[in-house]
Amino acid sequence: MATASAVRAGRAIGAMFFSVFGGAWISLWEVRAYGLNIALLALIICASLALLFSAYSVFQKNKSALAELEGTPEKKKKDRIFNIVNAGQWVLIFIVGNVLINLGYGQWFFVAAMVIIGLHFFPLARLFSYFPHYITGLAFIAWAFSFPYIQGFNPQNPLGFLGAGLILWTSAVVGLNSSAVKS
Repeated sequence: MATASAVRAGRAIGAMFFSVFGGAWISLWEVRAYGLNIALLALIICASLALLFSAYSVFQKNKSALAELEGTPEKKKKDRIFNIVNAGQWVLIFIVGNVLINLGYGQWFFVAAMVIIGLHFFPLARLFSYFPHYITGLAFIAWAFSFPYIQGFNPQNPLGFLGAGLILWTSAVVGLNSSAVKS
C-alpha cells in the first residue's frame, strides 16, 4: 500500500510529464497562431519550466517513499500496465494518423490524437485510483470534438493546441495539490 508521500511522488512524476507535454501543445498553438513569436514562445517555455521545477521539487521531497515500493509485486504490475497503456496510445496514434493521412483526412490527425490521448487516461485513472484522470480524459475528448467548431469549422484551428496544453497544465497543478492526497 502506497503512503501519502509515495502518492505525492507519483503524482509529481505525472505533473512533470504534463508540464512538458502541455508546453509542447501550447508551443504548437503559438507557432500555428502567430508564426514564431520568440517572446511568446519564451513565455510558454518559462511557464512550462516553472511547472516542471515545481513538480520536480515535490518529487524530490517524496521520492524516498516511492523508492520503498520499488520491486514490490504491486509496483511491478502497475508499471507493466502503465507501460502497456502508454505504448498502446502511441501505437494507436501512429496507426490512426497514418490511416487518416492515407485516406486524405490528414487535417483530422490532431483531433484523433486528442481523442486517443483522452481515452488513455481512463485505464490510468483506474490503475492509480485517481479520479482526476477521468476528468482529464473527458476534457481531452470533449475538447477534441468541440474546438474544430470554434470560429467556423476547422479541424486545424490553433485553439485546439492551446486547449490541449491548458488541460495538461491544469492536470499538473491539480496533481501537485497536496491537500488532494489522503494520508
